[in-house]
Amino acid sequence: MDKEFDLYDIVEMKKPHPCGENRWKIIRMGMDIRIKCEGCSHSVMIPRREFSRKLKKILVKHEE
Repeated sequence: MDKEFDLYDIVEMKKPHPCGENRWKIIRMGMDIRIKCEGCSHSVMIPRREFSRKLKKILVKHEE
């Protein structure tokens, strides 16, 4: 099962960020995916495979 996610979607990960927030915005996609915490604006870059494994659900789809 491959979850469909796109640039600028708001997603929820399995583990929350240390700041307490669990909403992340996808800000870059490629071999690696950069996500930004909606609480403290800290950004993290993780490999696509690891991101897919840690993704819990898509909260808000980005509308073009």
